[in-house]
Amino acid sequence: MNCIEGMKKLPSKKIDLIVTDPPFAIDFNATKQNYNRKASRVMKGYNEIKKKDYYDFTRNWMEQAFRILKDSGSMYVFSGWNNLKDILSALDDVGFITINHIIWKYQFGVVTKKKFVTSHYHCLYVCKNEKKRNFYPFVRFSKTEKTEFGRSLHYKDKEDVWDIKREYWTGDQKTPTKLPADLVKKILEYSSKKNDIVLDPFLGSGQVAMIAKQLNRKYVGFEIVKKYHDFAKKRLEKNLYRVKA
Repeated sequence: MNCIEGMKKLPSKKIDLIVTDPPFAIDFNATKQNYNRKASRVMKGYNEIKKKDYYDFTRNWMEQAFRILKDSGSMYVFSGWNNLKDILSALDDVGFITINHIIWKYQFGVVTKKKFVTSHYHCLYVCKNEKKRNFYPFVRFSKTEKTEFGRSLHYKDKEDVWDIKREYWTGDQKTPTKLPADLVKKILEYSSKKNDIVLDPFLGSGQVAMIAKQLNRKYVGFEIVKKYHDFAKKRLEKNLYRVKA
């Protein structure tokens, strides 16, 4: 189902947390060799948004996200640099308050000859009401826990640059894009609690829903590509983190 139409069916102020990785608005070929994938294992059907339409598309889904998000809730939106301007503008125009601009640093083995290697992703952490926003600062590490070098684990884990490796599902069925489990888990732990409702408007492989289920959160998601919807449904119903091709 189209996420905008799907969110319109949800009551206002129902969702505790939104985590999503929207379409890129670039000429994205996820089956090419640069991504270390065999095309036969990457499900087809990826829908892209035209660059000229990206701001309007983004604002439309964000307006619904704002409406259904609780005053105590928050949202994390992932983005590459290509369409970051439109996402930032839409967030401001809809009325979201930016809490952090997080950088996800990952490994990527593509050699570039005429530019620097892109090895990070943007994550905009926003909310509706700064005073009512839920955040659980010591859910992962206590104030006193230290690294082997004596540094505060609590402080290190809450820095706004996250060095988390991508997941390569070698030999398994996959959608073109997915967020690593450790990344999603970190977000859910800091910004939600047991039985909270987590939404991913662009469900894809069902990764956010899968981690939400593992952490005893409730989940809602929308996916317009039937193959991806069926894949996510299979993972969730059978509790399969990875699916053999």
